[in-house]
Amino acid sequence: MRSSLLMSVVTSVITPAIKSKSCCFMSLSHYPPLMTASYRCFRARSSLSCCNSHADDDMSALFQILPCDLRDTLLCDPSQDQLVEVILDLGCLPQAHYIDDSGRRYLRNTEVSMEEIQCVLKEIGQFGGDNRAGIEGTLHRISAIRNRKGEVIGLTCRVGRARGQIDMVWDLLDFGESILFVGRPGVGKTTIVREISRVLSDELHKRVVIVDTSNEIGGDGDIPHPAIGGARRLQVPDPSMQHQVMIEAVENHMPEVIIIDEIGTESEVHACRTIAERGVMLIGTAHGEQLENIIKNPTLSDLIGGVVTVTLSDQEARIRNCSKSVLERKAPSPFPFLIEINERDYWIVHRTERSVDALLRGKKPLVEVRRRTQQLQVVIERWRTKA
Repeated sequence: MRSSLLMSVVTSVITPAIKSKSCCFMSLSHYPPLMTASYRCFRARSSLSCCNSHADDDMSALFQILPCDLRDTLLCDPSQDQLVEVILDLGCLPQAHYIDDSGRRYLRNTEVSMEEIQCVLKEIGQFGGDNRAGIEGTLHRISAIRNRKGEVIGLTCRVGRARGQIDMVWDLLDFGESILFVGRPGVGKTTIVREISRVLSDELHKRVVIVDTSNEIGGDGDIPHPAIGGARRLQVPDPSMQHQVMIEAVENHMPEVIIIDEIGTESEVHACRTIAERGVMLIGTAHGEQLENIIKNPTLSDLIGGVVTVTLSDQEARIRNCSKSVLERKAPSPFPFLIEINERDYWIVHRTERSVDALLRGKKPLVEVRRRTQQLQVVIERWRTKA
């Protein structure tokens, strides 16, 4: 009874917007639908958690490992909740990078010394094979730059956020379809998949396993950070073993969802396809500005189904008005949805196979544009031709 009543209410809200073809919520009859009532309710909870995210992010733990003068400068900075990373390079001025800041801010007018770098190294965990370390109990990541002798001469101290922009993608999680997030480094992909792991495990009651190569999703240490909720985590001894741990997660732990960050090798791409064919939902990220970059990347192209050259018959070539040799998608994509994160508040959602087929035929794909307004409302423009 309650279900039918809710359905009638949602339909009455959505139908007029669909007829007007304006920015709207999606139709219940169109895939993927959006349940407006639950969406609004969750958006309010997500906004509330964002207001408290500064405490959850444990910024003091990151500031504590920095030189005293830099720590004091950052603690007094009113925009510290926008901080992305602090850069300490030997012989250079220390810098801070902020969200939506076109440049970097210098934190003082004297260069970083080797003694300061060594003091930081004493306060953090051990570096792995990918030159990344962490601070136990937090989500912050420390990456090293080494000289030819293997000595650390530079550090990138990246802030780990406990809360992401889950309201931008909440409606897609109900379908159990795999999602690939694509974006440049630093745009917030890891924060998003971390929040998704919490929502899928705690809100949607899924069995979620995170394959955490650099302890970046679940934080440093053997006890995962509370930000991942009830999701379980498999740590990866070495980055080269990430694909093996992905398969191990499926075979040993019966997950309904696997979370994997920074898919970057052919073995990992093959593991994604294997996992998808076993009926497990995948949430993954890859570096790239947009879908076209994944298509052109020979290592990652299988994430969108792969690309192969085929020879058309004369009749088919005439119908398509093209040459006889064309590029086509060779297989189904293991990720039915691909989301381009251009900016933190501006996303483009692709139905992966449709968009790939359109691009390979020289057409502009129809996409959903999702953006957040200054009033923290998410606006969805459905099936707009991508610019």
